Amino acid sequence: MKSRISFFVLLGLALAVSGCATKAYVNQQTTPIQTKVDQVSTAQAQTASTLDQTRKDQARDETQLSATTEKANSADARSTDALTTATTANQKGDANAAAIADLRNNMDNYKSVGQTVVLFAVDKDTLTADAKTALDQLATQVGSVKHYYVAVEGFTDSTGAAAYNDALSRRRAESVVNYLVGEKGLPVYRVQLVGLGTMKPADPAHTRAARAKNRRVEVTIFSSDTAMAGTPTAQ
Repeated sequence: MKSRISFFVLLGLALAVSGCATKAYVNQQTTPIQTKVDQVSTAQAQTASTLDQTRKDQARDETQLSATTEKANSADARSTDALTTATTANQKGDANAAAIADLRNNMDNYKSVGQTVVLFAVDKDTLTADAKTALDQLATQVGSVKHYYVAVEGFTDSTGAAAYNDALSRRRAESVVNYLVGEKGLPVYRVQLVGLGTMKPADPAHTRAARAKNRRVEVTIFSSDTAMAGTPTAQ
């Protein structure tokens, strides 16, 4: 009986030892495989991440290339516009130079063919409605003349400092020129202006009425057209 029990005990121990050995063997065989699987999974994940980054980089590069191309096209367009503007300016400059040369060469042949006087309020250089109406009429008269220039002379009354009056008289003349050139379309090279302060008073009297007459700008048209030579001066 004891020998049977011993046999079964030994058999159980043998089976237990065999089971442990089998488990260890299986683990020994499967661990490298699992390691390889993990390595492959990691490599696949890294490859996917790299591919995704590459796509992002490509999209960014394409966007930058598109922006660079657009800037280059815009620069080309601006360059073309600048060249066109420069060419137009040169052409206008040549025409202006020719007109100025004509004025200088024939100055003695220019005669006064029209004039108007615009008045200003005390210490003001802003054109009144009446002043604009007078300048509109003068501009209409200029439209019928071919060879001409316009002299614009600004004045003040006798009150105030001389330096201040000189500056004020010039601002008044500039207001007239800006209107004739900007609003009525006269070529700027045909207009000459000067501020004369209290010089050449229209009325030398020291009265309020006289001072009102002296706060003025005189605008005179000079022309070398023989047909206009006998035209009376407009007031």
